[in-house]
Amino acid sequence: MPDLTTGFGLLALLFLVAALASGLVERAPISFPMIFLGLGFVLGEYGLGWINVGLHDPILETIAILNLSFVLFLDAVNLRLEELRKDWVVPVLSLGPGTLLTLLLISLAAAILLRFSMIQALLIGAVLSSVDPVLLRDVVRDERIPRSIREALKTEAGAGDIIVLPVLLILAVIARNQAASPREWFLLLTELFVLGPLAGALIAVAATFLMGQIRARFPISREYRALYAIGILLAAYFVGTIVGGSGFLAVFTAGFVIALLDYDLCDCFLEYGEISSEMMMLLAFLLFGALLSTLVGLLALLPVLLFAAVALAIARPVAIGIALRHALISQRARLFMGWFGPRGLSSLLFGLLLVSEGVPGAEQIFASAGVVVIISVLLHGISSAPLAAAYNRAVIKETLPEEREGKVTGLFLPNPQDAPRITPEELANLLKGENPPVVLDVRSRSRYERDNDQIPGSIRVLPDEVEDWASNQSKEHLIVTYCT
Repeated sequence: MPDLTTGFGLLALLFLVAALASGLVERAPISFPMIFLGLGFVLGEYGLGWINVGLHDPILETIAILNLSFVLFLDAVNLRLEELRKDWVVPVLSLGPGTLLTLLLISLAAAILLRFSMIQALLIGAVLSSVDPVLLRDVVRDERIPRSIREALKTEAGAGDIIVLPVLLILAVIARNQAASPREWFLLLTELFVLGPLAGALIAVAATFLMGQIRARFPISREYRALYAIGILLAAYFVGTIVGGSGFLAVFTAGFVIALLDYDLCDCFLEYGEISSEMMMLLAFLLFGALLSTLVGLLALLPVLLFAAVALAIARPVAIGIALRHALISQRARLFMGWFGPRGLSSLLFGLLLVSEGVPGAEQIFASAGVVVIISVLLHGISSAPLAAAYNRAVIKETLPEEREGKVTGLFLPNPQDAPRITPEELANLLKGENPPVVLDVRSRSRYERDNDQIPGSIRVLPDEVEDWASNQSKEHLIVTYCT
């Protein structure tokens, strides 16, 4: 790693480039991961030589632990118990079988193309089966794409890490031959999946109680409540690791418990935490770019490129296609979701976790996964805007089934019963009364583009956004919707 002064210079370059490039990133088919991975290559050992970083560098390990902890904590506090109860279908039907099938298909490709052993193939399958929420941001924020599809991708990206992490930890134990007898397995699994989460939950409960007691006597500003949440995050990792469990599972559990007990604290943390996570993410991509520039040349390039093609263009689309076979969505939506399963920072962090755990062959796993991440960052970054535009053109031409749903659950449920209807004459009489109803124009995008007529005074609301609109409205007025 560079000396302290050079390190400050690199941080200055990082933040200045990020700020100046933000406008370009919003308008061009380019992303911050693309910029900073590339910058890492340029500044790395085979470029200008300003950054020399190795797989076992303690600074890289520290940044990786902080990044993954923030990602898991943010995933947890972004959950809502009510939404989790309503939208359990997607984690079960998509994230569960879809993620596991992706893992198995990638593992099969690794065994055949890279000649990995069975356990190494499963490990790289786990590393590469997590969808990166950072690379998905442009897609899930694009309002031209039906809301239900954006919500499905967001849900998958948010919960994918916590599905993959336990599998990865178990496989790492097997790879190290750490347990042999049933008793040893029981003790190890108890440490990983009981002690760690229990430690995180206890830290969260104690910290939330203490904050409540203090706030009952003295006001605490939002800024310091945000700092307090970061303290909880770090304490959960520390205690979870000290008791012999997984610090990362402890962090996720702590975030989830806080979301249940004191969402106000989470709300204060979100903005500050997301900014902090963004800074660490940019620095991580910079360092990983420099690191990968030294590792890629050590691999047999053709087999790794073929492996990347299978992982990105075959394994994910096939797995998602099977998981969503009963979903009420168009074929275009299935292809869209199948393609947008980018691999990014989470995969690199999981790969580095295997290195730090001393898993045999972890260096080759990390380097091979790194090539897939580089290709994914480029292809998904370049294709997000054009494919979103193509999806939007299809939505304008015809009404797609996913456009009628605003929530993920609706994609997996049978069509609901028809809502009560009124005739145009009845509506006209109601509009002349003392308490006229609110009239919503909820025609699909394609129908709205073709029809020029509109009921005077009606409010235009997209069909997949009606529920969000209604959540902020008074319940005293009758609401009448029309679609054609």
